[in-house]
Amino acid sequence: MNKDASALPELLSVCSIARDIAVSMRPAQWTKNAVVFAAFIFAYWDSTRSHPLSGDEFLLALLAFAIFCLISSGIYLLNDLHDAPMDRFHPVKKNRPVASGRLPPAVAGVASALFLGVSLAFGMALSLKFVAAALAYVVLQILYTMILKRMPFLDAIAIASGFVLRAVAGAYALPDVIISRWLLLCAFLLSLFLALCKRKSELITITASENHKQRPALGSYPGRILDAAIVLSGAAAFISYTIYSLWPGTIGKFHTRGLILTAPAVALGLLRYAYLVYNHRRGERPEEILLTDRPLMAIILLYGAATIAVLHFRL
Repeated sequence: MNKDASALPELLSVCSIARDIAVSMRPAQWTKNAVVFAAFIFAYWDSTRSHPLSGDEFLLALLAFAIFCLISSGIYLLNDLHDAPMDRFHPVKKNRPVASGRLPPAVAGVASALFLGVSLAFGMALSLKFVAAALAYVVLQILYTMILKRMPFLDAIAIASGFVLRAVAGAYALPDVIISRWLLLCAFLLSLFLALCKRKSELITITASENHKQRPALGSYPGRILDAAIVLSGAAAFISYTIYSLWPGTIGKFHTRGLILTAPAVALGLLRYAYLVYNHRRGERPEEILLTDRPLMAIILLYGAATIAVLHFRL
């Protein structure tokens, strides 16, 4: 009994560390990796393919998504290690396991390296191009953590580029799938819009005296220029999507001009998101908005249903 009793605190400590690692993996933010499925969704209805995609290809896309979730978890742990001194000044981030001191830095570092190594090893099961895209994503995120996040606007561009690399990796995970350059441009501009909105929300949330401590780049963001950049990126994302919808290559691939019918949902989603950022001071956590704001969720579901209907029925 004494031996069992003495082992209990050690077991509780291991469980506590495992729980803190799971929290640091930020599973709520794995929704960002859903862009990996973009290539599969649009290639599924590609009439120019010699054979349609099947359940086997969907499993490949699902594996790519899981790999990027593991990669993201490793990057989040690395980011928490690097940002712990600054996160302690943030009203919410100070409670993260590493910043609060609950998760030892050495354990977080080992877990990060393990996640990144295992995910890239699993990526070999898909293709070398997929591994190259995934590795490029890892390098970009490390550069972002160490350097780019301190540079205004370059930090947002790095975030947007990460989404493009996810989309490219999703295409490389599938056999004979090429993702449209216009679609990649849409992904980049939409991601840039979200990243800039995140910075706007952070500027609103964090007091001026703590800006330089929590995120150095925030103090260098000119308010009016940031507002203009948000408007420009949102408008450019919408325009690039409409061009993609009407592009001859897109029409020839899907045998429909109906994708333009989904453009109003895209515009409505962008406007709703901007409304939440400016009127309700939300946007610091995009994944939370996507999972909790019912009107925005309804817009996304409407867009998804309309897109599938247009592609499936060749409207």
